[in-house]
Amino acid sequence: MLVTGKEILVKAREGRYGVGAFNFVNMEILQVLLQAANEERSPIIIQATEGAVKYVGLPFLKGFASIINEVAQVPAALHLDHGQSLDTVKKVIDAGFTSVMIDASHHDYEENIRITKEVVEYAHSKGVTVEAELGTIGGEEDGVEAKHIIYTEPETAKDFVERTGVDYLAIAIGTSHGAYKFQGEAKLNFEILDKIKEMIPIPLVLHGASSIPHDAVQRINDNGGNVQDAHGVDDVTMSEAVSRGISKVNTDSDLRLIWTGSVREVLMKKPEVFDLRKIISPARENLVNYIKHRMQVMGSSGKA
Repeated sequence: MLVTGKEILVKAREGRYGVGAFNFVNMEILQVLLQAANEERSPIIIQATEGAVKYVGLPFLKGFASIINEVAQVPAALHLDHGQSLDTVKKVIDAGFTSVMIDASHHDYEENIRITKEVVEYAHSKGVTVEAELGTIGGEEDGVEAKHIIYTEPETAKDFVERTGVDYLAIAIGTSHGAYKFQGEAKLNFEILDKIKEMIPIPLVLHGASSIPHDAVQRINDNGGNVQDAHGVDDVTMSEAVSRGISKVNTDSDLRLIWTGSVREVLMKKPEVFDLRKIISPARENLVNYIKHRMQVMGSSGKA
């Protein structure tokens, strides 16, 4: 069931639902993602940043790709998130990735096109599909940093897609990476999203889309942590973004918060426990429940 990102996202665009793209850094989170997707009968994109690739190691990633192909009962893509170079793209494709992102958005426009086109040509020759980014998404997460949000211009997006041949496009409409996305309620520029959806025929991607669940933040703070004034993209806003044309929804911070809070709670309330399975099991259960809820919000449940 390991397929390309395009195979999943074209169907999502046509069906007007969103597909969750969830980041992972270890076996346990991968198990959670596959369990939730199988139980919800939802397609899923499982992704790793360059930092995660370095942390996990390419030999292990090859094993994970094989596991996804064997365990997934629904369409699943293994995706490189925020790849920075063709060299990295080549390495992960060799490891079994079926989808890659090349993020050259920090370069000037023509250089972004040149780099993206180079990656598209190589990836397509290997049967792998490609995401690129246009505009600038704010915040910082796992080495991805931008001080200011620069909205994607619809006319520029059309030109970019036509000149690069990219398969799906990450656009900037107001979100940012990390747990501190907004001062107060989420505000996305749906006018820009509507225009881009009308002008380009490929699936659109929303980065920095974590909801930052209040209960997860509270669990961290109640158990010795310090995560203050964190705000994310609420369910209502997310549903509207999907209904207006977002097909791929990136989520990372939520997983970190839920996992960390769950582990902290066990360690604080049961200091005698040192069995890793007992420490981690509540985190796994909480994450499965969250991811299934997320799939329901995006409308992908039952679409596999």
